Parts: sequence; C-alpha cells; structure tokens
Amino acid sequence: MEFRILGPLEVRSGDRAIAIGGEKRRALLLMLLLHPNQPVSAERLAQGLWGDDVAADAVKTVRVHVSRIRAALHDPDTLVTTPTGYRLRVRPGELDADRFENLLERGRRALADGAPADAAEVLRSGLALWRGDALADVRYEAFAQAAIGRLDELRWDAIEACNDAELELGRADAVLAALERGADAA
Repeated sequence: MEFRILGPLEVRSGDRAIAIGGEKRRALLLMLLLHPNQPVSAERLAQGLWGDDVAADAVKTVRVHVSRIRAALHDPDTLVTTPTGYRLRVRPGELDADRFENLLERGRRALADGAPADAAEVLRSGLALWRGDALADVRYEAFAQAAIGRLDELRWDAIEACNDAELELGRADAVLAALERGADAA
C-alpha cells in the first residue's frame, strides 16, 4: 500500500490506484494518515470533518465512511477498529511524507559529511515526491494546518539544502535556473 499526501491524496496498491471516494472520505483518510498507527476517536474525526457544525449523528456517519474506506482498501487489517477509535496501519515507506523526511535527513547528513553530489541526488529524489501542495485536498481545514505548515517548512529546508549542495558542486547556473522556475510559478 502506498499513501501520497504531498499533493492531492493518492492511494495505490502496487500499480493500481485506489478510489477512496468523496471529499469527506478523503478528509477522514487524511486525518488518519496524520496519525499513522495511532487510534483516532470517532468523535475527533467527526469534529475534524464538520468542525463546530457536528450533527448529533456524525459519529454514525463517520462509521459509514470508515466502512467504505475499508472496503476500498481491500485489506481489513489496514484500517481497524480499536476500543479507542480507528487505527490506520501505515508500514515504513508507505507514506510519501515519511519517505521525504528520511531523504531530507540523509541529504543533510551527506552535505554535512562533505558529500555534496550524494546530498544533491538524495535531496532531488525527496523533492521529486512532491506533486503539489501538501494535503491539497484539505488545504484550508483546521485539522490540517499544523501538518501543512511543518511539511511546507521541511520542503523549503530541502530546497535550501539542495541549493547548497549544488553550489558546492559549482552548479550556480542550475541553482539560478531553479530559482527562476520557482519565481515564474509563484
């Protein structure tokens, strides 16, 4: 299973894309992905989905969404019910944000160890995981703001470290070209 949150939500099993469904189901899955391998209560999920407009039967609706997500994932062990809520099992390497953070750390270490070529390669690999804004499906939802801010900051750290590595390699033209592309996109 692969979960991609560095852009619009994507879920893949091997080479097959998994359709999660509508906006609320996608948001619910993203909330669980922000707390991988940890139980999240139905009440907390309902609050995240509807904010202050939580209806009395919201927990029941959460159960329906969880059931449909579980069916879409085709693996009953991936999304389980616990005594304290719902837990999404995410194995090492299944979440693109985790892979990105690991590559960022490896790139930083390579740069600190005086290996700018290795650092640049690893950091470019990490940055290539980004397909748009982090958590794009829930960009304006309150429950996602802290995670978005943290991931955006890490992305800028990776860009800066990659530029440092490229400069150490004497590739100032590549850094300038990347900065110009970024300026054009803004």
